[in-house]
Amino acid sequence: MRWALAGVLALCASAPLAAAPDVVRGELVYARCLACHALAYDRVGPRHCGLLGRLAGSVPGFNYSAAMKNSKIRWDERTLDLFLTKPLKLVPGSSMTYDGVANPEDRANLIAYLKHVNEAPECSKQASSTR
Repeated sequence: MRWALAGVLALCASAPLAAAPDVVRGELVYARCLACHALAYDRVGPRHCGLLGRLAGSVPGFNYSAAMKNSKIRWDERTLDLFLTKPLKLVPGSSMTYDGVANPEDRANLIAYLKHVNEAPECSKQASSTR
């Protein structure tokens, strides 16, 4: 019995565990986004504060492509994951030219970061004004 238990424990210890998304690593991935986006203000791309729960193409005053405005996407963890995988595949005709985040772990970390900052004080004002 002891050997069987030891074998099971060894097997469990060697099996890879799916790591929970990491907000700190997500912030590092977000550095890629900073070329076009910011959290609290629009740049070439729209602001990301208030992103989760927001309808795509709906930040007031931002000049979206018709494809994004008409996409009817509501941003949540699932739709962000799909979009970040291949933006132009999910929204053909979008003006976002970034190829996407190929690594699923990087996407999960980035989404965790966006979710975290969405609830942060610096984003609370923008989140309430764009929903």
